[in-house]
This record gives sequence, C-alpha cells and structure tokens, in this order.
Amino acid sequence: MTDYAEYSDVLEGACPFGGNKIGGAYTASPTLAEWYPDRLRVEQLHRNGPAANPLSDDDYSAAFATIDLAELKADIRHFMTTSVPWWPSDYGNYGPQMIRMAWHSAGTYRIADGRGGAGQAMQRFAPISSWWDNGNVDKSRRLLWPIKKKYGAALSWADLIILTGNVALEVMGFPTTGFGGGRRDAWEADDSTYWGPEYIDMTKAASYDDMVIRGDRWTARPGEEGYELEQPLAASHQSLIYVNPEGPEGNGDPAASARDIRITFGRMAMNDEETVALIAGGHAFGKSHGQVSPDRIGAPPEIAPMEQMGLGWHNPEGTGNAEYTMTNGIEGSWTQDPTAWDNSYLENLFGYEWEQTQSPAGALQWTPVDPAAPKTPDAHRPGVEHPLMMMTSDIALKVDPVYREICERFLADFDYFTQEFSKAWYKLTHRDMGPKSRYLGPEVAAEDFIWQDPLPAHDGAPVDEAEVGRLKDVLRDCGLSVSDLAYTAFSSAVTYRDTDKRGGANGARIALAPQKDWAVNARTVPVVAKLREIVAAENGRVSLADLIVLGGCVAVEQAAAAAGVEVTVPFTPGRVDARQEDTDVTQFNWLAPVIDGFRNYQLESYSHLAHIAPEEMFLDKAAQLNLSAPEWVALTGGLRVLGCNHDGSGTGVFTNRVGVLSADFFDVVTSTDYVAAKDDEAGTSFTLSDRESGRPVFQATRNDLVFGSNAQLRGIAEVYASADGQERFVRDFVAAWDKVMMSDRYDVLVG
Repeated sequence: MTDYAEYSDVLEGACPFGGNKIGGAYTASPTLAEWYPDRLRVEQLHRNGPAANPLSDDDYSAAFATIDLAELKADIRHFMTTSVPWWPSDYGNYGPQMIRMAWHSAGTYRIADGRGGAGQAMQRFAPISSWWDNGNVDKSRRLLWPIKKKYGAALSWADLIILTGNVALEVMGFPTTGFGGGRRDAWEADDSTYWGPEYIDMTKAASYDDMVIRGDRWTARPGEEGYELEQPLAASHQSLIYVNPEGPEGNGDPAASARDIRITFGRMAMNDEETVALIAGGHAFGKSHGQVSPDRIGAPPEIAPMEQMGLGWHNPEGTGNAEYTMTNGIEGSWTQDPTAWDNSYLENLFGYEWEQTQSPAGALQWTPVDPAAPKTPDAHRPGVEHPLMMMTSDIALKVDPVYREICERFLADFDYFTQEFSKAWYKLTHRDMGPKSRYLGPEVAAEDFIWQDPLPAHDGAPVDEAEVGRLKDVLRDCGLSVSDLAYTAFSSAVTYRDTDKRGGANGARIALAPQKDWAVNARTVPVVAKLREIVAAENGRVSLADLIVLGGCVAVEQAAAAAGVEVTVPFTPGRVDARQEDTDVTQFNWLAPVIDGFRNYQLESYSHLAHIAPEEMFLDKAAQLNLSAPEWVALTGGLRVLGCNHDGSGTGVFTNRVGVLSADFFDVVTSTDYVAAKDDEAGTSFTLSDRESGRPVFQATRNDLVFGSNAQLRGIAEVYASADGQERFVRDFVAAWDKVMMSDRYDVLVG
C-alpha cells in the first residue's frame, strides 16, 4: 500500500488544475507528453480549429479587399520615421528594425516539409516568439499595434508584418517587386512542428552564447566527416533563424560559416545568388546591437514575468533601449548610411581588410584594419561615430569562391544587384503562400516565378456534366482496374501539403519529372500512359489532370457499389496540365515521401531516420493533408481495401475482396480473433495469425496496426467496424477522398 504521507509536503497547496505552488512560485506538473513520450499525438490534426478563432466566420479575402492599400501604406510610412520614448527608433527610422521583423517571420520557412514562413504570423507564439534570434522583435510588433488596431479583422498580423517590411524598404529607397496579401493568422501556438532537439532549457539559459554554441542541429562537429544538418531542419542552431553570425559554434571561421550558410539557405529554398542577394541586401540597412552582457538580459516573452505584459528580454542597463539595446550581442553597422539603399555594404566588405574584434557584450565580430576606413554614425547620439562592423557570416561571402564571384557581379552592376535582391525578397516573403491565385491586392507582381509552381491558363471551358458522364463510361471500359485507377489518382493528389500549399493533383505533375521517376509512383506509369491515350483521343478536350482524378472517382464509385452502397463521388473539373519547363525539379524532389502510410510505402534508406517512428511520419502526412482524425482513419481503411499499396502487395489490406469498399480493414484491426507478432526486432513488420489455429492470415506494418493500438484511432475504427458502420464508412471515405482531390483547387476554393 502506498504511504501518501511521504508526499504530503508536495501535495499541500496543490492546484486542482495541474500546477503546484511551491515556495511562492508556480510550477507545472508533469504533462501527458512527459509521462508517455512515445504516445502518438493525434491531436496534432485538430490544431487551430474554429473554436480557437474569433474570426472563424469571417471572409478574410472580402475583408482585405475593403482596405485602401495606399492609405494603409501611408500609415506605415508615417509611423516609420517617428520615434516613441519606450522604444526609440535607430537613426530616427524604424525601417531596419521592421525589415528584420519581416525577414525573421518569413525566414523560418523550410523546403523539406513546407513548415515555417510568414503565412500565419507564428512569430507571435512560442517557441518562435522566444528564440534568441528574435530578440526584441516583440517590440516591433507592439509598435505596430496602433495600425493593426485601426484596420482590425481586415488586416491579419501575418500580412501586416510582411507589408511593413516592404514599406520599410521603400521608405529607404529600395524598389520592391510587389506585395501579395492573403495570409491568415493562426490563433494558437504550434507545439507539433519539430524545430530540432532542444538541448538548452530556455528557462535557465544564461546567454545567447549558450544557444549558438551548444544548441546545434548537426550530425557531427564542424570539420568532422558526416557534418550535415539534421532533416528536415533548416536553421543551424536552436533558437536561431539561419546561422550563428559568429561562425559555427562561435568559432569565427568564415569558410566554415559559408558552408553553413549554403546548407541552411538551401534548406530554405534559396540558391547561391539569392542567398548573397538577401544577405548583402539586408545588411545594407540598420545595425546590430550588443552593448550589454547577455547574462544581464531577462527572460524571453513566453516566460517573462506577467507584469511585462508579453514583452521579453528586459534590459536593466541604462534606459534598456536606444544606445543600451542588446539583441544578438554583435554591435555596429555595416554601412555609412544605414537608412539608405546603396552598394556600400559590398564596397566596404571588399574595399577593406577586416580583423577580428569583440563587441562590448563580448561577441566576436570584425573591424576594418585601416583606421582611415569610413565610420558609421551612432544610432542615437548626434556627432558620435563608430568603426564599421562585419559579422563572420559577412566575411564568409568574401572568402567563399562562389559567393565571392556573385558579390563581384553585384559590385560591378548595382542595378542588377537591386533587381536580384528585390526578387529574392519577394520570394522570401511569399514562398509559403502557394499558388499565385491565393495572393490578394493591387501590388501582386505580374511575373510568374517558377517557385510559385505556375500552371497555364485553362484553354476553353471545363468539361460539362454530360461529358463527365461519357468520360466515366470510357474509363470503366478502358481496361484499368479499380485499384490502379484509385492508386494513380490518390498518388497524384497526395503530394499536397497544406504548410506551403504546394503539390496536389492540379497540373498532373505525376506525369512529369521528378514525380514520374519516384519509386512510390512506379505503379502509376502504365496507368498514366493509358490515360494519355484517352486524352489524345479526346483531342485535348479534357486535361490529363482531370482525367486522372475522374478515374479515381470512377474507381471509388465502382468499389462502393460492389460493397452494396450506391454513391456519386464529387468531381469538379477545371484542372490543367503543367509544363515541364515550369516545374522546378530540384524543389519538387523535396515532396517525395520518405514514409507514406497511406500507400504503405517506406524509403529503403529510411534507417537514418529510425529515431522517428513510421506512424509519426504517417500522422505528419495526415496533418499536411489537413485531415481530421476521422478523415485519416476512413481514408486509410478505404485505400487498404481498394488495394492501394505502392507495390500492389497485400500488406495491411486485411480483406479477400480487394477492390470492394468494405469495412473489412476495421473488422480486422478491432478484432480479438487475431494475434499480432513482430517479424523483426525493430517491430516494423508483423504477422497476424488466427488466435485459435495459429495460422498466419495477414501481414501488416506499423502504419496498419496503429489504427488498432492507438486509443483515439481505435475508437474511430470501432465506429466503422460496428454493425451499422458500413454506409457511414463509405460516406466518410468519399468525403475525405474528395477533400484530398480538391486540396489544391485554389482556383475554385477559398483557402
């Protein structure tokens, strides 16, 4: 019997809501995730629901259209050259500070899974809000509150942050490529995105150096064999947006810094020229702040004392701002005129030799060797000047031969540099918005960029209802099986990811490189070839993209009828076929699956990610498709009985009626008639045997058995396995199927 007396000192004063007040301070009790760290967090699928959104009934597109953009920009311009006592502007211009805010909002984007970016203003929430690299960005947003307040629900924080960055550039003489609105705010913190291992306890970290030296995300130490950034991450260290400006682990090595820059910016979908343009262009403005020892700076916003009202990094030195400001610890400006667009950053970088020095806060930085080099003005004290400053990550552009060549081109042709920075900034701030059709407002750039995955305009009217009926008859008689038609349609659509609105069935890129060459799509190649013949016979009246999806609809209708349920699967025509020249093969390869539980696919080289369970990556893909838990369960069970494994195998199919949209999959995963046993030590494959006879009956993967082992998923599976579950299952499967097929149809859907 447990003696609870020994716990009396802890239990006394315990809070019924899970926290304890010990010694006058509130502390959290262990959470569900801490007690059960391997639990599959299915609740990831239900984040940002309408219950959390006070504007869930609003049409943001319509609201945004009511804004006079010229008036809004005038308001921002007026604010830009003001200054308030509680947070004075550097050089009398908030422009550089606002560029940093916008850059750091967009710069979290990563190409591997499309997460991050400015699309939902996640900079407002933990953990991003409290990263050291976002030091004092909280002040920038608070300064903008009067403008946000004026425009209310018609202007999202996400759009305001990026538009303010654009206006800041324009105020200082830089011509931007344009601005597209349409970003919709999130309303809660994201605790599901994997930003990398959290080596440093943010509640106890003493300094910025703790973050950048100890909190790295690399598979080896700098210079060692196998030095690579962990997938799917982009930032090099915990709590940073890009790289440590002092060099890897603060080592001051420019060549090593260049290596890190190339990897991290590449992971953020930028090539070498775009990388140099962004660094050189961004560092043409403003200054870095490092006047106060980092161990003097207070807690970040998420854990700051309540009386600070959501503002963090309290600085106790002097006024705590202006000439006492502390952010990343490096102090100084790169140019002689930090609020004007010119080429002096590159002129200074290449015009002088630089030596390592230290900032007042002790951070490593670089100063011109020549004492006669130009000076930069103090940001707040008239008549005071300082030596120019460069970071190790700046010197990296000079020592890396590829970056150096690009810099020299920009030095020789300032107009070309301006053009390339303008386009790179537009890409940085719009990369996660998806197709151009989602952009709102009068300043959307006319040019179509390849990173927007452009599609040609539709040639003529889409096929009408009568033509759809006739094409269905053609598909039924074309010799392709229910399984093959369903598999090809789903494979075309399942590339969609809601994080950055890329992929999907529109465009039929499954017929183009690189998708046609992915191992998971090998089964679709002969099916696509047959469907191309039908498109040709129709003289192009129907697109391949539409025909692929329609083929899947026909397959599902036939499979449902075979199960005794008559349904009409929704079909919305109007898809077009992408061109190979409009498809960025390198960037699209990031959409190739490592694990796809829907098709029971696993990359052969998956072992390097073995610390992540396959069902976790399956859950992540369901989240990328914006599915709810019931939709995930219904869709998977239906795909199994339709025979939609990537290799055509029977693994997880759990039926002897392949091609019939039955609830057989759920009957098996909820049944006590079978005993599952591991086929390998790691527990990645299983055999289900008859409990009485011991006879092997089915093979399965973790991505099959999870629907019987996880309590939340099993509860849903039981609904479909029940005596009254068959028709409900078919109805729910068809709805989930249509949702996936329509995920990327921004030409007809608002989203």
